[in-house]
Amino acid sequence: MEKSLRFISISHKTASTIQREQYHISEEEKERLTQLISKTFLDISGWFLLATCNRTELYFESTKTSANTILDFLIDYQSTENTPDEKALFLLSDNTTETVKHLLEVASGLESLVFGDAEIISQIKKAHQFSMKYQMQGSLLERALQSVFKTHKRISNETDFRDGTTSVAYKSLKVIRQSFDKESVKSKKILFVGAGDIVKQLFKYNSKFNFNNIYISNRSEEKAIILAQNNQCKTYPWAQIITNNFDDFDVIISAASNCPNLIKEIQHTSKKTLLIDLAVPCNIDKTLAAKTNVIFHDLDSISVELEETKEHRLAAIDDVTSILNEELESYAEWLQGAPLRALLAELKITINNKVKTRFETTSDDSHVNLITNQVMKKLMAENQISMASEDIDILISNEISLLNI
Repeated sequence: MEKSLRFISISHKTASTIQREQYHISEEEKERLTQLISKTFLDISGWFLLATCNRTELYFESTKTSANTILDFLIDYQSTENTPDEKALFLLSDNTTETVKHLLEVASGLESLVFGDAEIISQIKKAHQFSMKYQMQGSLLERALQSVFKTHKRISNETDFRDGTTSVAYKSLKVIRQSFDKESVKSKKILFVGAGDIVKQLFKYNSKFNFNNIYISNRSEEKAIILAQNNQCKTYPWAQIITNNFDDFDVIISAASNCPNLIKEIQHTSKKTLLIDLAVPCNIDKTLAAKTNVIFHDLDSISVELEETKEHRLAAIDDVTSILNEELESYAEWLQGAPLRALLAELKITINNKVKTRFETTSDDSHVNLITNQVMKKLMAENQISMASEDIDILISNEISLLNI
């Protein structure tokens, strides 16, 4: 039975932040889910799990397991509600070309909440490494990912689509600058909660803003200390985060993984306090937005700050679309040639085995490989890949005599 590359997807385009939270898959859950999928669906040979702040997508290569089957499985595994309406939150496809098209659009940033998001390719590379760890690349999936990486390189080199910064981390720092007066903003007391990719990006982009009174807190104190040392800032005890004792911070940016409603209370709201929640599931209780002097942003609202960059990128959209179409066409051509490649591979094995029987008294593999390759070349040059077995035997004998073995 022929394999197909399939996908299911929930994202900001199909579901709200609260709805997406139910299907966010943490690093620990990725391991468990992947192992469970492998044991439950034996025909799945390729597996790619993309979980970001704004989307959870499962790509898989199978002969019979459908996207709808995996969607039912995920809803049973992940959701607490399991209502008929849950399925409406997802996109899905069992068509290989449609799946590759969707993956290319996601990887290029066309489907991102932050239009043209440059961070998505790093997340895809990380997900690819996870697939390789479990040896679940699959031929269709691996080829699709190579198309993704080639497309990314072409977009960067051939268009202006990557110009301008669209990171939510960068925008969050920009919101800090916009929220306080120019004279005092650089010395405002800022707390970063978490130690993952987003917090690392916050430190990276701070070189453009030069905020000089930053603290970091994380469940793993060791990770917090390393980031603090690398970025000349101070640590803040995780125990204080758990008890919601935030001293007198002017800004709290929270991006801790798998910590829903970590921050439920803020003291000292007699002064302006900026809360930015970049986590999925959300770290900060949204009711805090109603408090006096509190300015609240989450992933959805922080992404609205991009219009200027978005307009610049929209101007390059035709070039990007052309590249995507070219790479998709290239993939389709490769896919169409798959049956022939499989036939040639099978034929080569047959010829190789035939040649080996002629050299039972010697272990010289170089002779076997040389004759096998020569016979294959002649069959392909003469368009005789369906040659009868007896005729192949004659061809092998001729090659052996020519080599004088």
